[in-house]
Amino acid sequence: MSQMALPLGWPAEERQEDFIVSDSNARAVRHLEHWGTWPVMATILAGPRKSGRSLLARLFARKSGGRVIDDGDRKPEEELFHAWNAAQEAHKPLLIVADEAPPAWKIRLPDLRTRLSATPVLTLGDPDDPLAAGLIEKLLLQRNLQVPPGLVPWLVPRIERTHVGIIQAVDALDEAALAKRVRISVKLARETFGMKQEDLF
Repeated sequence: MSQMALPLGWPAEERQEDFIVSDSNARAVRHLEHWGTWPVMATILAGPRKSGRSLLARLFARKSGGRVIDDGDRKPEEELFHAWNAAQEAHKPLLIVADEAPPAWKIRLPDLRTRLSATPVLTLGDPDDPLAAGLIEKLLLQRNLQVPPGLVPWLVPRIERTHVGIIQAVDALDEAALAKRVRISVKLARETFGMKQEDLF
């Protein structure tokens, strides 16, 4: 499994949660690392819940000294408007985290709509193979569970390729191991998720 480490200089205190970087989110990480070159002192980070967006936002805030507004698509428009203006005046970056990016927000305040239309948007999509593999291993290790050889490569192509789907798959595997009082293994994974035709050969 190939994965990138966090950029140098990112805070060590978050390493226990380790934001895994792969091709699917590397662009977002690079953009946040180079906030000094942003065209405006604001960026929107959109992505599904459980995608690591909040952890990435915390890492960014600690390094840059900027401000993070979580659930930005649910905040009062006046709050976002004033926060955007304040970021430009103080030259301190503002990161707005949301499920989706405008125009999905259906913004009513014209001045805010204009400002957000000039704001870069980063999107965290579904995990690619390296990120999916890294997340499975990370979730198992967080539960103090051993990761047997062959398990992660077997699971990756057979589970739902979303952040929530990966969490649910690890939950199901953990529950099956507890119920059967066995260790997690490829055999248990086959029994839990069903054996596909190609596994018979």
